[in-house]
Amino acid sequence: MTLAEVEATARAAHAHQTDKAGRPYAEHLQAVAEGVRARGGDDDQIAAAWLHDSVEDDALSARWLEEAALSRRTKDIVLAVTKRAGEPPEAYAGRILATPGALLVKQADLAHNADPVRLAVLDGATRSRLTEKYAGMRALLGLPTPDSD
Repeated sequence: MTLAEVEATARAAHAHQTDKAGRPYAEHLQAVAEGVRARGGDDDQIAAAWLHDSVEDDALSARWLEEAALSRRTKDIVLAVTKRAGEPPEAYAGRILATPGALLVKQADLAHNADPVRLAVLDGATRSRLTEKYAGMRALLGLPTPDSD
């Protein structure tokens, strides 16, 4: 698949999904893909950024991913950043760190998720919970604070 085809597939798969603030979820996918590109990511990583939540959110199946005309590296990155139900954060972070190329995708994802403008529209309790969650994952992954991203 070309990057344009991956983008179109991701947008269609998440077309009816919104983020916690009620915004179209495709905005998040685009921001993560742009964040990967801006950080020097390659086409495999950019494709994985577009698809990073597709399996976790049941927007696309694991079978679809396995059969898709994507590189093995893209598929591995998507699977690495797909959090599994009940999975401890340490195991999730370990899989990301063990998968070449996945850390950059997760870094872009966390950067967009922790964007103060995005968090500002959430209620205080949700904002606090997510801020703590994202900081914890950044620490497990050895990533700098958002200010130095």
